[in-house]
Order: sequence, then structure tokens, then C-alpha cells
Amino acid sequence: MLKMKMSTCAGIGLAMFLAVASPGRAADLGAKDDPIKLAMLEWTGSHISTHIAGQLLQKLGYKVEYVTAGNFPQFSGLADGTLSASVEIWLNNIGDIFPKVLAEKKIEDIGSLGLETREGWIYPKFMEQVCPGLPDWTALVKPECVQALSTPDTAPNGRFLDYPADWGSRAATIIADNDMPYTAVPAGSEGALVAELESSEAAKTPLVMMFWGPHYALAENDVGWVKMPPCKEQTNDHCIRPPDVDKVVWSGFGAKWPAALELLKKLQVDATEQQKMMLAVDKKGQGIDAVVKDWIDKNEVVWKPWVDATKR
Repeated sequence: MLKMKMSTCAGIGLAMFLAVASPGRAADLGAKDDPIKLAMLEWTGSHISTHIAGQLLQKLGYKVEYVTAGNFPQFSGLADGTLSASVEIWLNNIGDIFPKVLAEKKIEDIGSLGLETREGWIYPKFMEQVCPGLPDWTALVKPECVQALSTPDTAPNGRFLDYPADWGSRAATIIADNDMPYTAVPAGSEGALVAELESSEAAKTPLVMMFWGPHYALAENDVGWVKMPPCKEQTNDHCIRPPDVDKVVWSGFGAKWPAALELLKKLQVDATEQQKMMLAVDKKGQGIDAVVKDWIDKNEVVWKPWVDATKR
């Protein structure tokens, strides 16, 4: 998310993209010489989803620009048309602007990305010896567990590693709701979150942190997920649930690029496949354009009927 924080043979590829063509007449390309500006958010999964969309839009005949955007600020750009679309919106972490501009019909939600997600508090599995009773959240409030997680900056509280400050997070609210003796400390970046998880695993340093999936780090580290405390209020500010992930466009998108809108409506990303591509980018040092192109080259049977159905 967040901040949030936030791959196949043909058979597996069908799980990644469900290219069901809409019946009836295909859409016009519209203003194909005006670039479609896709929001590039802070996490690698978003980069992959966005580049998949971008490369397929290019195959359809569009020009595409990738524009770096913050998770919350992007909605202002989408509302005024300086951004055209954002294809990986984690609906648990949308701030105050999203519902406002959605209600004002300045943006349009065009449906689910199909990404199976997880989000919550994780810990390296060795923590089950440090804090007996994990994964139940009550294990975290036991004095010996709080002491193990305490640092000079947070004492007498334990330290909870949170998402970067500009991602937004419910962790501090949930800690306060349940009178947990912890201080939420924002990480500097997604990379810092992953680095601390890896360091904790290697050095057996106690750690509890906010995290999400899909993420390549979950394929490389043995983690547990905390069974979360009850929600004080049934709202996104006070609860952490597996989030839905939707695609959003500027309200004028469909009128300007009709075929592109139909293409983005069909876009579906499989979490396992995305995670494999994230691993290739973040750990193996492969370029994102090349990683996504490799997927597309190997899965023409999946996306080609989809692309063909949208153009005249």
C-alpha cells in the first residue's frame, strides 16, 4: 500500500490477465498523439502493474509517459487531468482527497486490478520464541516482549516499524486504540523496510513491522502475520483488512482515449506473478522495462485478443 508502503506460461498467464473481450463494436483510439500519463507510485509492484498497462497501451498505438507521483498527491493530478490514470490504487490507503474527487466525478474508478493482497503486522518467525503467544496480538503487550522490542528512542515503549510517513498508515491509531505500549516509528522508504526485515532475520534482532503483499521480500524471509486486535471502529482508519486494489482514471479519459479505457478496464494482475517480477527487479537487478517485456513476449496468447478487441 501504502505505503505503502506495496510472471508465466500461457496457462498461468490466464490467471494474470483475464482477456475477455467486450461484445459489440470496438472503440476508437481517440487522441492517440497525446500521451497517456500513467502514475508511477513508490512501490515496485505499482511500477510493474503500470508498465504492463503502458506497454500494452503502446501496442494499441498510444504514446505513454510514466510520471512519478505520491500515493496521496496523485489524486489531485488525476482530478485535474495532469495525470491520466493510476492502475494500482490500494483502497485501504486513499486519504481524504480520493473520496472527495470521486464524489465530485473528477475521477472514475474503473474496477478491480484483481490483485490478491495481504496487509498487516509481520514479524520474523524467530519472534515466536521472543514473544510466546504470537501470532496473537496479545503476545505483543506482555512485558518481556515490549522490553525485547524497546530501543533507546522508544523506551519504555517497544518500537513498531511503520510505513514511511508520507504513505499513511493505521498502525499508530490501532496501537492507541488498544493501549499498546508501542511507538510507531516511520521507515525512510520501502527499501528501508525490507533492509530492516532482512537484517532482523540475519542478526535475530527483535522486530515487528507494518507490511503488505505481494512483495518479493515475502518469498525470501520466513515471516508470521499478527492476528490483529479487534477494530475499535469499523473504518479503514481503525482496521487493517486485505485491501482491494482498483484502477482509476481522470474523468475525461474515456472521451479522449476510448480504446485505452476499454483496455485498462480489462487489466488484471496476478499477485504471484507480480511478486516474481518484483524479485527480478529488486533483487536480481533487472530493468523493469525488460522484465515486463519478457512477460508480454511470453504471453501473447493472453493479451493479443484483448488488445485486438479494443481497436478498429
